[in-house]
Amino acid sequence: MRHPIDPKIDCVFKALLGSEENRNLLIHFLNAILGPDLQDPVTQVQILNPYNERQFLTDKLSIVDIKAHDDRARRFQIEIQLLTYAALLGRVLYTWNDLYNHQLGSGEDYGKLKPAYSIWILGEDLLPGDAYYTHRYRLRDERGQCLLNHGGIYLLELNKFADEQVTTEEQRWLKFFKEGEHLDVDRLPVWMQTPEMRQAMNTLTAFSEKELAYDVYQARQDFLRQQRAIERERRSTQQAFEEQKAALAQKEAVLAEKDAVLAEKDAALAEKDVVLAEKDAVLAEKDAALAQERAARELERQGKKAALAEIERLKALMKGDNPPAGS
Repeated sequence: MRHPIDPKIDCVFKALLGSEENRNLLIHFLNAILGPDLQDPVTQVQILNPYNERQFLTDKLSIVDIKAHDDRARRFQIEIQLLTYAALLGRVLYTWNDLYNHQLGSGEDYGKLKPAYSIWILGEDLLPGDAYYTHRYRLRDERGQCLLNHGGIYLLELNKFADEQVTTEEQRWLKFFKEGEHLDVDRLPVWMQTPEMRQAMNTLTAFSEKELAYDVYQARQDFLRQQRAIERERRSTQQAFEEQKAALAQKEAVLAEKDAVLAEKDAALAEKDVVLAEKDAVLAEKDAALAQERAARELERQGKKAALAEIERLKALMKGDNPPAGS
C-alpha cells in the first residue's frame, strides 16, 4: 500500500539529498540553487553525514542537516526547517560561521579558506515583510561590491513560492518540496518529467512501501507534530502574555493619565494657596499699618489731653486758685 510522503519531513529530506545513492540529486540541487553564484558548477560531492534510517528510528536527536564538500573543497550545508522562531536568524548565521570556520586546522593559513554555502528551506515565513521567496546573502557593501567571494546564506521560503509555471531547476525543486506529498508516481505532471524528479519520487515511494522506512517516517512525523503543537501552544501562551502585558500597560497609562490630572489639580490648588497666602500677607500688612496708625492717634490723643490738663492748671495758678489735687 502506498502512503503519501511529505518530502519536507526531515528523514525523507535527508534521504533525498543526503544519501549516497542519491548523490547525483544533491549535485543537481546545489547547482539549481547556487548556480548563478558558482564560478564552476558542482560535479562531485562527498557527503559528510550520510543518511541512516536506523539511526533516525532509534535516535530522535539525529542530526538532520546535510553537510558536504566538493572536489574544489567548497563546503555546503542544507537544512529543512518547518517551524520558525525568534532566534532562528541567529542560528542561521551561527551555523554558516561554523561551516566556514571549521575549515582550518591548527597552524593552517587563511589562504586555504574556501567558499561555504548554507541553504535553508523554510516551511514557515521567516521574513514576513518581504514578498520574495528567495533571499541570497553575500559579503557585499552598500554598492554591491563583493568583499570576498566565499559563499553565503540562502533562505528559501516555501509559503511564498506560488509559481504555477516552472521555468528553472530551482523552481522545480521548490515546487517538488511544496507539493510532493500530493503527487502520484504513476501520474506525474509535466514539470516532474525529468530524470532527477523521477528519482526523487522513487525515494518517496520507497518510504511509502518499505516497512522500516515508513516506520521512520511515521516516527519523525509524529515527533514533528508534537513539536508543532508545542510551538503553537508556546506562541498562544506568548500571545496571551503579550495581550495581558499590553492591557496592563494600557491600565497603567490610564492611571498615569489620572495621576497627571490629579497632579495638575494639586498644582492649581497649590497655586491658589499661594495667591491666598499673598492676599493674607497683604491684609496682614494692612492690619499692621492700621494698628500702627491707631497707636499713633492714641498717643496723639493722650498728648493733647495732657496738654489741655496743663493749660487748665496754669490757668488756675494765674487766678490764684489752688491747683487741682495731684498737680
